[in-house]
Amino acid sequence: MPFRLLSRLTHTQAVFLMVAVTLMWSIAGVVSRQLESAARFEVTFWRSAFTALALLVILPWWRAADRAAGFIPDDPAQGAMQRHWGVLWRSRAFWVSGVCWSVMFTAFMLALTFTTVANVLVIMSVGPLFTALVARVAIGQRLALRTWLAILAAGAGIVYMYGSQFLHAFGDPALQTGGLVVGSLVALCVPVASAINWTVVQRSQTHGEKIDLVPSVLLGGLLSSLYTLPLALPFQATGADVAWLALLGLVQLAIPCALAVVCARSLKAPEVSLLALLEVIFGILLAWLGAGEAPGPEVLAGGSLVIGALVLNELLGWRSRAGTPRIQTLDSPS
Repeated sequence: MPFRLLSRLTHTQAVFLMVAVTLMWSIAGVVSRQLESAARFEVTFWRSAFTALALLVILPWWRAADRAAGFIPDDPAQGAMQRHWGVLWRSRAFWVSGVCWSVMFTAFMLALTFTTVANVLVIMSVGPLFTALVARVAIGQRLALRTWLAILAAGAGIVYMYGSQFLHAFGDPALQTGGLVVGSLVALCVPVASAINWTVVQRSQTHGEKIDLVPSVLLGGLLSSLYTLPLALPFQATGADVAWLALLGLVQLAIPCALAVVCARSLKAPEVSLLALLEVIFGILLAWLGAGEAPGPEVLAGGSLVIGALVLNELLGWRSRAGTPRIQTLDSPS
């Protein structure tokens, strides 16, 4: 079984696999620009539906391999939904996590229909800083001075990026700012939902409840497809559109989300956070090369400040967080 080959990765293999994961995540922008007639909510519906369908097929094989490798307990008394798909019906955190994933899936694709790939990805990149703030408020985690400085620097980068674009738009009546405003506000839902998701999962796990994040992704895909279906009708997508969105569901979400879990077993949390930032670089580059969507100088300057602040924060915090527990992504018998 190919999944067993992933059960014991070396550190170097995990790094290269995580880079591949970020590359898969980053194709959403350029693929969305290839769509012909799919409407906003239809785009979200098809991608979420194909993600859920892919995970419904992949998860039983994946969990069987994890049981064989000892990552999750082999308990025949578990119900079929929990044993094969990891569904935790009675866990409040599982449902909250699934709702957060559904918000992220929906908001990300909707934001791409309003504004540029670069704008969306830069806003999404501040997720770790949002998580730090939410954890500070919700569970009382103290923030280091370096994190406060990173938050201020990232905020300055975003203010510069959007302020420059708005000033440019005001100076040119032909440019419209409506899409920029709406798209940015919708994109902001992604890091907010991500912060709530990670905080809820972390809080649950500190109280002894381990949440497997991949089944939560499955729940998120199901929820997103269900509540966007009425808004997606009547369908307008061509066969080519559906094929592109099926590609996103499988290659951009289902497979890389599962592989990221594997990488997290061999990499430290700061390493995962740093490597995940490659999604922003890859995504902007692919949209530039594959769809001719060149980022403006204000986006490059402001985005560089945001990414630089995030990278510096992770590097400075590497040693201080070496002994802190990280989120467990599987029900390991530890």
